[in-house]
Amino acid sequence: MPPATASAPGSAAATAPEPRGTALMDGYQAALAARGAGNSSFLGAARVFLARWPDPQRWAEQPLPTRLSASSAVRPLLNYLMMAGYLRPGYDYLLERKLPALLREAQASPLSDDVARFLSAATEIGYTPKVAAGMASQVAVRMLIQTGRPLGELADADADEFGAAITARERAHDRTLKHYRTALAATRGVLYHLDGHLTPTAKHTAHLRWPWWRHFDGAPAGLADSLVAYLECASGTRTRSTVLGIAARLGHFVRFLTEQDSTPTSLADLDRQRHIEPYLAAVAAARNPRTGAILSASERRSRILTLGRLIDDINEWGWAEAPGRKLVFARDVPRLPRALPRYLPPDADRRLTAALQASPNRLRADALLLLRATGMRIGELLDLELDCVHEVPGAGAWVKVPLGKLDTERMVPVDDDTLDLLDRIVEHRSPARPLPHPRTGKPVEFLFTHQGRRISADTLRVELTRSATEAGLKSTTPHQLRHTYATVLINSGVSLQALMAMLGHVSAEMSLRYGRLFDETVRADYERALTLAKAQLGPVLPQRTQLPLTDITGGDRDWRGAPLVKARMAGGYCLRTPTQGACAYANICEHCPNFRTGPAFLPILATQRADAATLAADADARGWGDEAARHLRLVERLDLIMNRADTP
Repeated sequence: MPPATASAPGSAAATAPEPRGTALMDGYQAALAARGAGNSSFLGAARVFLARWPDPQRWAEQPLPTRLSASSAVRPLLNYLMMAGYLRPGYDYLLERKLPALLREAQASPLSDDVARFLSAATEIGYTPKVAAGMASQVAVRMLIQTGRPLGELADADADEFGAAITARERAHDRTLKHYRTALAATRGVLYHLDGHLTPTAKHTAHLRWPWWRHFDGAPAGLADSLVAYLECASGTRTRSTVLGIAARLGHFVRFLTEQDSTPTSLADLDRQRHIEPYLAAVAAARNPRTGAILSASERRSRILTLGRLIDDINEWGWAEAPGRKLVFARDVPRLPRALPRYLPPDADRRLTAALQASPNRLRADALLLLRATGMRIGELLDLELDCVHEVPGAGAWVKVPLGKLDTERMVPVDDDTLDLLDRIVEHRSPARPLPHPRTGKPVEFLFTHQGRRISADTLRVELTRSATEAGLKSTTPHQLRHTYATVLINSGVSLQALMAMLGHVSAEMSLRYGRLFDETVRADYERALTLAKAQLGPVLPQRTQLPLTDITGGDRDWRGAPLVKARMAGGYCLRTPTQGACAYANICEHCPNFRTGPAFLPILATQRADAATLAADADARGWGDEAARHLRLVERLDLIMNRADTP
């Protein structure tokens, strides 16, 4: 005998429902009448179903194919039983059924109050009515049906169960259900803001919560145990994100060792020639696995420094498994290129600002405008709290920047335009329940929230790319806005100390790197100096000038008549522009007490003296008193030297 389907007809006697089935039948008929729906086919199929399954939950225990085989005439009854709380059919069934009328029927069922609360909360935190309805239909109503509990009692375990059902269906059909996952994440946020027992969906950071040993899979036990112990020591004084970076870089070293012919079983077995030097070569040739590009100098440097610090630390601590000697030296570490900050030139800055001001994505664009107006790092910006503005009597308005990259707080002054920008941000952000702070876990009202969640850095990068394209710019990053802020300020005369305070730097060197001159400022200084030099000199001197000097003197072949600062040496002469001034080393030998000469050099000295006297007269005629005095001092000195040389 073949297995009966979920709605298989029975005998005439079997079509009469049991007492409980009769009550369910009456309720179903009343619900159909209230909606003005139903027909004899629906009613007949319902009687047959309830006669066979007077307890509908027993039907839910049937295999999924059996549940899905229910006829179209039975499905309205199943919908009613689910909405009325008599049937929890399983998430596998709820995900396989499209249930197009689910939301409409839920709004006329005992679930109506919870559905209305959910829709209201979703629209309040920024979702459109259409998106809110989709979330309710795909996730919220299905969770209410399957759990049998009201909205306020749903918990993380219920959402996790729904997520597990999505995963099972993805595996069964070998395709992703991104729409369900997106809707589930958004629903968690809405339920959190309804003061429910769910926590907001965190980013996909499972790899950040790995136990330390996961970073060293495949390594010998002794080696892995030592590295785990080292990371646990590092966790006492460093943040988890910092230790994660250490773990990732040591993981690269461990994977390199496991690929060698002789993998050491302990850190004590490490050898400079057999392990460290080949690893240095491997790091130099390593490539990014996603892009295929050679690793940046900073990443290569970090990998080598991390390994060197590990060895130095355990040597200093006296660990039994320490190599006992230094294996990584300063010369092994790549030098970082000293690149100029990538600021935006004034014209590009203006065009990008105009594109952001015209953006339809107001909250995202205003976040980037605030980044440009305050010079914050993007992480600091996204950590700003709602009450970040402080009015100080007599000192104006300031924005409190929270703990950031260097674990320091600071205050940044803002003007009226930036205050207006902050007011606009508050207007466009979505009101929501305070979210747990990623550092402390305490509830915080963040400034940048949308749809019940914090805006992500990736979202801002997408908006910046879009606006930069509109402005005719190529690749632009959020950090360039910080570079531009610093460069504009320092070129407008802000002091180095003030710039350090506003950027949150702890050393002058860091601020000096940001505070570089705009190209147009360098150009203006260059052109101003060049104009002055040309006015006094004429054409710029060639690199090598020899007699005759017609190009310099305007027809006079004598170098002594050139409009230059001149100096006569025993074996030649020196020419400098007036803006350069006299050379500090000109004729220094003649004035030195140790200078010696003899009768054989008297003709040369006499020629030098004659030229010096001519140069003194030329300088005096040009009104260069200091130059004339310098040449006259040389004349006096040469007279003294020549008299001594001529004396037997």
